[in-house]
Amino acid sequence: MLDKLKHHIAQNFPFLGNKKLLLATSGGLDSMVMAHLFHKLKYEVALVHCNFQLRGMESFGDQNFVQEYAEANEIPIFVTQFDTEAFAKDYKLSTQVAARDLRYNWFYELLETENYDYILTGHHADDNVETFLINLSRGTGLEGLVGIPEQNDKIIRPLLLFSREEIANYANEHDIQWREDSSNASDKYLRNKIRHDLVPLFKELNPQFLASFQKTQSFLQESQQMVEDASIMVYQQVASQDENEIRFDLNQLKKLPNYSSYLYQWLHEFGFLAWDDVYDLVDSQSGKQVFSPSFRLLKDRDFLILCPINAEIADQDFFIDRDTSEVNVPLNLSFCKVNDISLPSNTAIFVDQDKLGFPLVLRRWRQGDYFQPFGMEGKSKKVSKLFKDEKLSLVDKENVWILWSGETIVWVVGVRQDERFRIDDTTQNILKIQLE
Repeated sequence: MLDKLKHHIAQNFPFLGNKKLLLATSGGLDSMVMAHLFHKLKYEVALVHCNFQLRGMESFGDQNFVQEYAEANEIPIFVTQFDTEAFAKDYKLSTQVAARDLRYNWFYELLETENYDYILTGHHADDNVETFLINLSRGTGLEGLVGIPEQNDKIIRPLLLFSREEIANYANEHDIQWREDSSNASDKYLRNKIRHDLVPLFKELNPQFLASFQKTQSFLQESQQMVEDASIMVYQQVASQDENEIRFDLNQLKKLPNYSSYLYQWLHEFGFLAWDDVYDLVDSQSGKQVFSPSFRLLKDRDFLILCPINAEIADQDFFIDRDTSEVNVPLNLSFCKVNDISLPSNTAIFVDQDKLGFPLVLRRWRQGDYFQPFGMEGKSKKVSKLFKDEKLSLVDKENVWILWSGETIVWVVGVRQDERFRIDDTTQNILKIQLE
């Protein structure tokens, strides 16, 4: 396996030779074998371990196990702990998606702050099959069937050519220790049901199933590349762009026999989800528009115009009157009077309406902004320091908006409420502000 990996890297990732690598190490079989292999190959590596605190003391057992391995083998290690369930609740994410977002955001921060070059993960061939079947069961386009990419920006998955069985055999032959994640035994998760029930059936029907599957995915990847090539050629006939926008010529677009497929191919990476609305723009009246979290698509006579929301509104102030019940730009916020309150969160706050000075103002955060964090009476804090404490990425910070009452911050939206507008014994009118 060592020689096979060495040849695979030489063929596909020769640039790794003199790079500093972060190895995502959970303590499980795959990541511990990966750590062993790259340590044996004398790469300059560090281990990175996320404790998601989802399995009680077992999570801390994993953390201690990886730390002890790193110390015994004199390998640098970075460890962090996340309150994953709270993050998932605040941002209305599944636990799995929350863990993934926290994990990769932290990995990219480490690349920048610790001067490493790439992140390596232990995904293998069985993971690829499981992901294919999950996407297939949920309904997907071609991009959902081509498998886990071997490289995605700074993330590299060097073990995709190996099966779980090969990795386990290597671990046993070389006395590599690992920890079993108890949640892997539960069929509560779709991936586990596929792993325990469906994939073994395929392997029973065809002992060469993994090899056949890899061949099929190779054909699918070639087909996907052909689609992308065709999409690029047609794009050059239909679209024009400058620094701030892309314009799609509708007269040219409508000549295509299946223009909706091209629109999807060009626009899905911009975060659009309401595809029926996107397709309807082609024949709608001028002025109609569809939004993704960061972009808008506007119908303007004979063109569809795509532009970043940030570029258009980044320097604007948005005013909110006393009788406003909701706003949709630049954020989706709702305002309603309530009689009862719950604890404030990242997505909803409760304030004393009589303490507010209208109109409220929404604007981007700026260097030098100060506020008084909820629960810290009399103590001020820089908003930039809050971002550092919350470990927000650069992209997250760029997308933060501040809700102001006069010269005083009411809410660092989606992050923290200000103390000065909290409910107290004298409050008569409670206003709930919700980030939708």
